[in-house]
Amino acid sequence: MKEIVIADFTPEAVVIGNGDFPVHPTPLSVLDAGTFTVCCDGAAHAFAASGRKMDRIVGDGDSMSDAIKERFAPIIRINPDQETNDQTKAVTYLYNKGYRKVALLGATGKREDHTLGNISLLMEYLRMGMDVRMYTDHGVFVPVSGDGRFHCPKGRQVSVFGFGTEGMTSEGLCYPLRDFTSWWQGTLNEAAADVFTIWCKGDYLVFITYESKQ
Repeated sequence: MKEIVIADFTPEAVVIGNGDFPVHPTPLSVLDAGTFTVCCDGAAHAFAASGRKMDRIVGDGDSMSDAIKERFAPIIRINPDQETNDQTKAVTYLYNKGYRKVALLGATGKREDHTLGNISLLMEYLRMGMDVRMYTDHGVFVPVSGDGRFHCPKGRQVSVFGFGTEGMTSEGLCYPLRDFTSWWQGTLNEAAADVFTIWCKGDYLVFITYESKQ
């Protein structure tokens, strides 16, 4: 059974997407804990404005200004493949460099189709063998395969999205889980204790908020 400690994740690398740049202390602390940072194409604008150091800019180059291209030319890696988005280009770049524990920030916000696409890709990264989490300004997404034991404070809001699961059951949540037929059915649950467990076959995505329900 996989042990997932929500407050204990130090990434080997951080990917910054071109969505909303984080403002919540939790994703910002994760960002500052990373030792290698990759910006997805146009995300380099907001990241450069934050005054932080980026190690690579990866993407197809279509959303970078000429000024950014000139200023950061030595660390830009252009990937023209149109069958993958910039987030996947960045994750694949890190995978090929040997990184496996990766945090994704700035992947949500702005256009909703980009947000949904970026979130769904977490399952692909899981199947690549990546230990990946996506941090927003409200909570964290964790993709999981099979049984998982989650450590987070009682009262945190929890949503579970199945991707072809079978036999899903749970302990330690306010509402028991089952094999849902629609994504919304697994939303707006709550941790009834400081540890909750999910049993199932297959892959699923868990979202846990940073704060408890008021």
